[in-house]
Amino acid sequence: MAELTGKRVAFLLTDGYEDSELTSPWEAVTENGAEAVLVSPADGEISGKNGHSQAVDLPVSQASSADFDALVLPGGVVNADHLRMDGASVEFARSFFTEHKPVSVICHGAWILVEADVVRDRTITSYPSLRTDLQNAGANWVDEEVVVDAGLVSSRTPDDLPAFCAKTVEEIAEGKHAEQHA
Repeated sequence: MAELTGKRVAFLLTDGYEDSELTSPWEAVTENGAEAVLVSPADGEISGKNGHSQAVDLPVSQASSADFDALVLPGGVVNADHLRMDGASVEFARSFFTEHKPVSVICHGAWILVEADVVRDRTITSYPSLRTDLQNAGANWVDEEVVVDAGLVSSRTPDDLPAFCAKTVEEIAEGKHAEQHA
């Protein structure tokens, strides 16, 4: 089952994340052999909105997408809003698209992708309240459990986590994608 052996996956988040949107994908990638690394603009430990806390492994200011095979962006309104206002976090997320590496995003996590200007001409889903933001950024927003578009995996809510985690593992296993968007 270790189809991700040797892969490093960055999880970018800060305080106020949706707990299950960190813990479920983290478990999925590590159970499949990947090394998961919590990257954050915060120091020490971060806390989810439902009480889960986890140590930060790497400050985003010191992180480079070149050191990772994929990126996971959990949701949570507070987490997502803070990340999209942090320049180092936005640049870190954008660089995965520049390098054509898999990115998985769920719920409100897509806000940072709007800020990074990487959703234009891509099909994506999210928590419904982000629909207008994503459409205004040029995305084709759809209301589906999980959407995959050239290495970009997206889902709406924690209810979608089983499908989200499965597609995340699949896309990371496939690796880099050819450039399909200018």
